[in-house]
This record gives sequence, structure tokens and C-alpha cells, in this order.
Amino acid sequence: MTGKAGFCGAGKLPEVSSHTLHFGEEPPISGTRGSGTIFFTHCTLKCVFCQNYPISHLGHGTPVSVKKLAAMMLSLQSRGAHNINLVTPTPHTAQIAHAIVIARSKGLGIPIVYNTSGYEGVETLRLLEGLVDIYMPDIKFASRESGKTYAHVPDYFEVATAAVREMFRQVGPLTLDNQGIARRGLLVRHLVLPGHVEETEEILRFIAREISPETFISLMSQYFPAYKAAESDTLSRRLTPEEYQRAKTALEALHLDFGWVQEIN
Repeated sequence: MTGKAGFCGAGKLPEVSSHTLHFGEEPPISGTRGSGTIFFTHCTLKCVFCQNYPISHLGHGTPVSVKKLAAMMLSLQSRGAHNINLVTPTPHTAQIAHAIVIARSKGLGIPIVYNTSGYEGVETLRLLEGLVDIYMPDIKFASRESGKTYAHVPDYFEVATAAVREMFRQVGPLTLDNQGIARRGLLVRHLVLPGHVEETEEILRFIAREISPETFISLMSQYFPAYKAAESDTLSRRLTPEEYQRAKTALEALHLDFGWVQEIN
């Protein structure tokens, strides 16, 4: 132990950028009362197109104790949140797990959502079994080249697919209550990148064939060239309608009928 921060940049205490009711998540997560979202600083990736880079890369947040983190969860529940939505939690997993235990001992009863980049160790995820109700990972890239070039992790797809398998083993397919609010299960997000629709197709094939064709998928079209993406030959532009239509066609061809697609103009 050197006492120095590693690749993610996180310190000993969890660092929180904000905690609030969030209404912009997928419908089963935000619902009508909002998702109780806690945004953590730092990340296991260094994506060149990160839309939250002041939080994830630069670490703009405030260190909090485990007891304070538990209190945030209870406060969000008291405000009517459908769930506690932990955004980029991985660098602070141990402290978060402790906070969940404390909060549950004091009356926390809503689902815990683990909202992650997908770059997770299976061993870490196994420590969360029984604590996390809903896993909401991204699967960002399918090639080693994209992982290396855009996030500085060439093994991204290998690690993320193993992680998603473990998540599905723990919680199974997404289940909703009679009001359409998520209670437990897996929801996979994928942001379609310009010039990389073939990777989208490979990711969708993986989900359909190796996870379940009943997996809820959020196929996102809102890419824009944030952070350092303007320096990239392919990521310096927005997604075209034709590219997104190709992604939707792949989704339909694989009979991945659960989840959400977006319109793009």
C-alpha cells in the first residue's frame, strides 16, 4: 500500500458530486417520482468522449463518510425515490456496500441500482450479491482497438461481457411491478457511436445469444462529441439517422424486443 491514488483517481473516502431525484433515466428507473441518484466522482475508464468528465475524470466532488452516504440514501427514500441509483460506483464499492448495510438497518427498503460503465471485476461483483437489486451496466465497445483508443482499456469487451454474465446470474432478467417500475434484474445500456455500428451489432449478438433475448436494452442515440472527442477522426461528429436505423434493425433482427429505442433527426 503506497497511499497513492490508482488509475481511477479515487481516494479513501467515497466522493459524491451530487445526490438528487433524477427524472431522465429509463422509464422503469425514473418512474413518476424520480430515481434517487447519487453521482460519484472518478471512474474505471478514461473515455475520450465522456459527457461527465468534470466528475469522472477531474474528480469534482466532496468526500463523505460511510454514515453520511447511508444518510443520503435514506433522505432520497424519504423524498419518494423509486430506488437508489449509484452512478459510477465502482471505485468506491467497499464503502458503498457498507453504507447500504447501514441504510438497510435503518429502514432503507427501495431497490439499489448499480449504474456502471461495465468495466467490473467478477470478484468485486460477487461481493455485491444480495446488496444490489438492479444492475444497469453500459456495454460500450466490442473491439480491443476501440477499448484502447477511446477508454485506455484494450480488454474492455472481455471484462464487460464477463461482468454482465455475472450480473445476470445474480439478478436475472428485469422484473417490473404493476406500475411498470423496476424491482430487480439486469438492464443493459449501449450508446451507439458514429462510425462503429458494426460494434453495436456484435454487442447485441452477445446479449441475445449469451445472456438472454429477453434482456432489457436501452439503445441510445444521443452521442455528441464531448471532452476530447473533437480530436478523433471518427468520434468528432454526431450519429446519423442511417447509423441509428442500422442499429435498430440489428436489435429487431435478434428479437431483442424488450427495452427502448430513441428517435433521431
